[in-house]
Amino acid sequence: MFHNIVFAYPWVLYFLILIPLIGVWYYFRGKRNTSSIIYSSFKLFPENVSTLRTKLVHLPIILRLIVLALLIIALARPQNFTSGTNINTEGIDIAMVLDISGSMLAEDFKPNRLEAAKKVIDEFIQGRISDRIGLVIFSRDAFTQCPLTIDYAVLRNLLKDIRSGMLQDGTAIGNAIANGVNRLKDSDAKSKVIILLTDGVNNAGEVDPLSAAEIARTFGIRIYAIGVGTRGEAPYPVQTPFGIRYQMMPVEIDETLLKQISERTGGEYYRATNNRALKEIYDRIDKMEKSKIEVTSYRSAQELYFNWLAAAFILLLVEAGLSKTFLRKLP
Repeated sequence: MFHNIVFAYPWVLYFLILIPLIGVWYYFRGKRNTSSIIYSSFKLFPENVSTLRTKLVHLPIILRLIVLALLIIALARPQNFTSGTNINTEGIDIAMVLDISGSMLAEDFKPNRLEAAKKVIDEFIQGRISDRIGLVIFSRDAFTQCPLTIDYAVLRNLLKDIRSGMLQDGTAIGNAIANGVNRLKDSDAKSKVIILLTDGVNNAGEVDPLSAAEIARTFGIRIYAIGVGTRGEAPYPVQTPFGIRYQMMPVEIDETLLKQISERTGGEYYRATNNRALKEIYDRIDKMEKSKIEVTSYRSAQELYFNWLAAAFILLLVEAGLSKTFLRKLP
């Protein structure tokens, strides 16, 4: 009966001790005050005189005691609680800025730098839960492939469609950062991040990379810069009249610039020389930039006193009806 029930005012239940005390008082009072008639002999009456009324003579006081007990329980406010947790996420907005210049087709990564980067970014997106992610691509200029969204299915499809040659060749790192900042500047997220991946040297664009980094810092945006490419030379596919031929090309990454960009915005610079290193870098960033999850417990109360009050009222009516009719005592 009382399974999973708690009382708002449990101290009221101490009044239940009155029930047996009243019962004892009624017993001894009844023995003192029982009306009696003196008969010269019981032979005038049949033996074992017993009727239903005599058997139920104490029923009214029993009902009154039950009513009193029910009222005390109702006053203690029995409640049934359901509990659970609310999960509140502190959102992070992330702009993925990806270099798609011709040099990203170099095959020091398998199958090449661009496809390796797309694969790792796709896995990164799948690991997020509630963060908004946008996608910016750049070569000689920068273009928003996908604005900030939590529709990861759409984002991943747009990522899959990226290929080298979508924009005129070149490496405009400043324009890329500026485009990423433009995606994030109006965000009200607690944390704003740009993950910039490139394999070259800034050689195009109207915006100076360090100036773009200063603007990012002004808006509270951190930049994680990743330089992709092996050290020394890398095989680069070249189209010839006889088909695809591979030519070894020097790997030139402006690491000094990328480090300055990261340091000015409170981010970090990483160098990836192979597929595994690139994945480890994104895993590290993923762990550092996980959404903060706050778990709040709650309890929802359901008041149960009405059932006890209703039972007391019904029994009180029964007692009053019996006392005034079938079990009525004549003076």
